[in-house]
Amino acid sequence: MENKAKVVVADLGLVPYKKAWDYQKVVQKKLIDEKLLRRNDPDASLDATDYLLYVEHPHVYTLGKSGDSANLLKNEEQLKHLNAEFVVIDRGGDITYHGPGQIVGYPIFDLDRYDTDLHIYLRNLEEAMILVLDQYGFKGERIKGMTGVWVNGAKICAMGIKCSRWVTMHGFAFNVDTDMSYFSHIVPCGITDKAVCSLSQLLGKAVAIEEVKNRISESLAKVFGFNIIERRTSLRILDQ
Repeated sequence: MENKAKVVVADLGLVPYKKAWDYQKVVQKKLIDEKLLRRNDPDASLDATDYLLYVEHPHVYTLGKSGDSANLLKNEEQLKHLNAEFVVIDRGGDITYHGPGQIVGYPIFDLDRYDTDLHIYLRNLEEAMILVLDQYGFKGERIKGMTGVWVNGAKICAMGIKCSRWVTMHGFAFNVDTDMSYFSHIVPCGITDKAVCSLSQLLGKAVAIEEVKNRISESLAKVFGFNIIERRTSLRILDQ
């Protein structure tokens, strides 16, 4: 569908998980407040601006609200030795890992500007990652009944979202140059019969993470039909 939404892309660098979670809540509240203001005052002059936040996280395992804590295979003391933390969060999905070398993207989008359908939203996120993989010569695949993107049966991109008043938060984690050994300490996404992989593993060499971020941004813009109006390394609204 044709769309004139505008998106600010903010690459926030290495951010502890809970701090990034707080960032998302601030941005989501901003979009919800603006939406309600427009409804109450149609003449209000507010830009229709969404946000795409990129971060990398220190080692962390996150468990979604529908997940099973038994899929974490380490206890608290063992997590300390791994220099990792465990956080139960409010997104959908089961357990996953985040760490350096992984692109974590948090689209804070008002779906009233796109399609108010979470199934379509997730399929669009997947489609953007499939387009990125195609640029590197790999066929990204969906698996029926599951969310995310696989290559040759191994998951390269996990997804989990939350939506309030049709404004999204959380998002996707794309393995680029990730230490894949950390996935051995969990049952990734609660799936016992599928492997995980990274782009650098597939290529057999390191890949510039900034290059992949740019390709993800452009692919998301193509799939969703938005315009990237600004790229930042911080968000002023987070400093207020």
